Amino acid sequence: MKKTAKSKSSTTAKPVEFHIDMPHAKTVSLAGSFNNWNPSQGTMRHNGDGLWWFATELAPGRYEYRYVVDGQWVDDPSALEFVPNSHGSHNAVLVI
Repeated sequence: MKKTAKSKSSTTAKPVEFHIDMPHAKTVSLAGSFNNWNPSQGTMRHNGDGLWWFATELAPGRYEYRYVVDGQWVDDPSALEFVPNSHGSHNAVLVI
């Protein structure tokens, strides 16, 4: 995941890009606290070489998220922080 931020105000939404390398995936989505854990609101695009990406803007704060790859919830292999969730797995944490 790559974070980019260019803003004068600390409360202004900042551009954020999520990336995951899943060359054999047919569909990849992003679900998290920023989209009510709704994968259909985080449909990712692919570049044809297995890299999937999703761009959005998020206000400063702490967010939890996971990827949904071909219907299976998976961890972000590049996340630096995780927290346990109520499903017995872990959510990645993003702080903006």
